[in-house]
Amino acid sequence: MNRRSLLLGLSGTALLATAGLTLLRPGAQDGIWASPALADEAPADGAAPELLPDIAMGSPDAPITLIEYASYTCGHCAHFHETVFKPLKKDYIDTGKVRFILREAYFDGAGLWAAQVARCGGDLKYYGISSILFAEQHDWIGDGTPQTMGANLRKIGLRAGLTAEQIDTCLNDNDMAQRMVMTYQTHFTADGIEGTPTLMINGKKHNNMGYDALKKILDAELAG
Repeated sequence: MNRRSLLLGLSGTALLATAGLTLLRPGAQDGIWASPALADEAPADGAAPELLPDIAMGSPDAPITLIEYASYTCGHCAHFHETVFKPLKKDYIDTGKVRFILREAYFDGAGLWAAQVARCGGDLKYYGISSILFAEQHDWIGDGTPQTMGANLRKIGLRAGLTAEQIDTCLNDNDMAQRMVMTYQTHFTADGIEGTPTLMINGKKHNNMGYDALKKILDAELAG
């Protein structure tokens, strides 16, 4: 979804509220939704949350590093993963030519909850859960209510092999949510991102594109 300006000067809760959704999080009891504070609350010791490391797919020695900025609630991002990422993985990532990194954007509460579920299984399950979130975006968003989205995200987590207890813990981890929002804001600002999906290919920014256009850029990079 080619989004409006990203409100990067705001703290996490304010950012998501301004984008049109209060930052609610699925609670563990009967669809009740808690509303915890996020990046606008500094830790008790006054230290800023530590940025999260990237989760990479592909060879660390690949000549190309491709970073995709995307939101799990972005329709254009879901289309990119259906039509571009699949052949990209087959032709470039799996063959050692591209090291791929997904950097999440949180334009709304649902995007953050989805990311919490994606991260809940650790690095090994991350891209598998991410692929389900993009492929089934329309289904898990459903009618767009917090109760529906929360229930559907829990089902995705269970299908991916997570336990109900793991999912509840991840969705109620305030410290991790703070780090996620801080990481998102820091990377978006540093790379001058204005919408999703946006690609960074060996440090150069590119807008959303089809596979043929992306292939030309990658082949030119490989050719030197």
